[in-house]
Amino acid sequence: MQSKVIPYSADNEYFFQEGCFINEMSNSTEDNALSIARACVRPQEKTRWHKLRDRIERYVILQGTGYVEIGQTPPQRVSIGDVVLIPADCPQRIENRGDEDLVFLALCTPRFTPDSYIDIDDEEKGSF
Repeated sequence: MQSKVIPYSADNEYFFQEGCFINEMSNSTEDNALSIARACVRPQEKTRWHKLRDRIERYVILQGTGYVEIGQTPPQRVSIGDVVLIPADCPQRIENRGDEDLVFLALCTPRFTPDSYIDIDDEEKGSF
């Protein structure tokens, strides 16, 4: 890997099947160890139940408040500055019950690839 600065571009944001908007800030084969994405869940929306195959994920909440559900744990409130640790292959989702966007960084190790995303929303996983 070579040193460099990756400029942020708001134009790179796209809607992902998970149910949120994603901006891949750093995700390339030049750095397979980590990916960093900015995620945005709109007010009164929630992501689909999903898990990441062989990826540990961490959320760093930047804006808004929400409720995160990981595995069988009850929903936990999250707000600015909170860090959420999500083990590999663990069911997860996050809900925005507020009136402003819920924005967080999603850091995956190793880096996120589309084939690591597994949608499990159709399976019975409970609800908020």
